[in-house]
Amino acid sequence: MLSQCARFIRRLCFTRRALTVACFLLVAAGVALFYSNWLIVNASQHLTWNDIQTVPARNVGLVLGAKPGNRYFTRRINTAAALYHAGKVKWLLVSGDNGKKEYDEPSAMQQALIAKGVPEAAIFCDYAGFSTLDSVVRARKVFGESRITIISQAFHNQRAIWLAQQYGIDAIGVNAPDLNKRHGTYTRIREKLARVSTRIREKLARVCTVSLNIWALASLLGLIAHTGALLASKMPECVAAHWQGRKGVLH
Repeated sequence: MLSQCARFIRRLCFTRRALTVACFLLVAAGVALFYSNWLIVNASQHLTWNDIQTVPARNVGLVLGAKPGNRYFTRRINTAAALYHAGKVKWLLVSGDNGKKEYDEPSAMQQALIAKGVPEAAIFCDYAGFSTLDSVVRARKVFGESRITIISQAFHNQRAIWLAQQYGIDAIGVNAPDLNKRHGTYTRIREKLARVSTRIREKLARVCTVSLNIWALASLLGLIAHTGALLASKMPECVAAHWQGRKGVLH
């Protein structure tokens, strides 16, 4: 009887601890979701435009990829073409996923823009824009652009602008028309989660970069120390040989 009571108490304690941990994780996830959303929305305030005519002119517009043919894709293409024809950008950089031979977002974007009257010479393709982070960072590191106009839906532009700021890119956004709430519910939920994962990924990328830099510096210092020790070990022999040579000359 006593052993049964002891087992029951242990199970009860384990259940309570599990519930406590679960509640803590749930609260932490809620806080992370709220803070990430607030941070990204706040960072992009006054940096997005709905009216193309009031958008400041810049050289390059970055068009973020979407699945070819869907409504997000079509509306981004229409907005990018209108932005170009209004003289607000000189070139369009279309960035999307081309991870598979049969799936090519940038080429589809390029052809859609050409069909809208944008010259092929004014369109550049980034075939490695596998994520918003990749597209934004590559605009600077690969294509050398530090001032860009990002073209996507408003919720997407907010996250892209925040990312650009983390990498020293001067970015503004032009909002393509969004879908109504009934059709865009899944995308909005995914975007909220993406904002948390984006912050985590961006921080991890920085930590990894710092770690690699520290490792490289440590390796360099180790090489210098090893070379110094090797030279120090050979120094007596060199001095002795030099002295013997001088003695031979004197004699």
